[in-house]
Amino acid sequence: MKNFLSQIFKVDDDILDEYASNWLEYSIPKKTIFSEPEKIEPYLYFVKTGVQKAYFFNEGKEHILFFSYAPSFSGAMDSFLTQTPSRFYVETITDSQLLRLPKRKHEQLIQKYRPLETLFRKATENILIGMIERHNELMAYNVETRFKKFMGRSSHLINSIPQKDIAAYLRIDQTNFSKLMNRIVI
Repeated sequence: MKNFLSQIFKVDDDILDEYASNWLEYSIPKKTIFSEPEKIEPYLYFVKTGVQKAYFFNEGKEHILFFSYAPSFSGAMDSFLTQTPSRFYVETITDSQLLRLPKRKHEQLIQKYRPLETLFRKATENILIGMIERHNELMAYNVETRFKKFMGRSSHLINSIPQKDIAAYLRIDQTNFSKLMNRIVI
């Protein structure tokens, strides 16, 4: 985790060590919901191993917002940051080893150390940029281009995530997704 955070913004080792020492190990079996709508997210999560998905339902259909996997943050981050009820579920797809940090401790540490505040501002900027790129892909590209872009950045997930979930994430009908898998070589 310290290596991941240092790539976002360099923080003195003593500060980063103190920050990292407050994260607690959290193991979750596959197919376990650990964040859900109408509940306030009390933790920030960091993925050590495993894959998770964030999703909501609309008219009985599952819509996947994002996948999280090592090394990255996970959970209902908007709820964590604003301490308002989440609007979506976060569920493990595979057995997952996470680290988690309570909101109160996170706030205490970023108030104590200005470099941590800068680090998390930059991390939030990176998440926002990724969300804008995802929105752009969904709105501007056809299904084949969305599929190719996903495979270009996340092909390692193809064997970890059910195809129906990847299809839902890309907003591609499952039948068309299967055809793309058989037709396009990446």
